[in-house]
Amino acid sequence: MMNAVVHFELPYEIAERISKFYRDVFGWKLTQLGEDMGNYILATTAESDAKPGFPAGAINGGFFPVKADWPAQYPSIVIGVRNIQSSIEAINKNGGKVLGEPMEIPNFGLYVSFLDTEGNRNSIIQPSNM
Repeated sequence: MMNAVVHFELPYEIAERISKFYRDVFGWKLTQLGEDMGNYILATTAESDAKPGFPAGAINGGFFPVKADWPAQYPSIVIGVRNIQSSIEAINKNGGKVLGEPMEIPNFGLYVSFLDTEGNRNSIIQPSNM
C-alpha cells in the first residue's frame, strides 16, 4: 500500500492577500479558521464526495533536477487550468508574477510557473485534453 499525498500547505505573511489571490485567480473557497486554530486558512480547490473529516482524495507528484538557471526551485503545487493565457493574465492582474513563457510538456499540456503574492512558487498547467 502506498501512502498518498492528500493535502498541501503554503506559507503566508498577510492572510487576506493570499486568500484574495487564490480566490480571485483560481476560484478557490478559502476559510479562515481563526486564532484558536493558529490562523490557519483552509483551501478548498475541488468538491469532494469523501466522508466528512476525511481527505478529498490524493494527488500525485514528481521530482525535478535542480538547474542553475531556473528560479525558485523548491516544493510547489501544480494547478490545472482551462486556459493558460487567461490564468497568466489573472496572475499578473492580482499581484503574482509569471516565471517565463508556457512550455509544452508532451502528452500533458502547457505549463508555466509563477510566484504568488507571498513569494511561493507554484505552477499552472493547461492539460492537453482541455
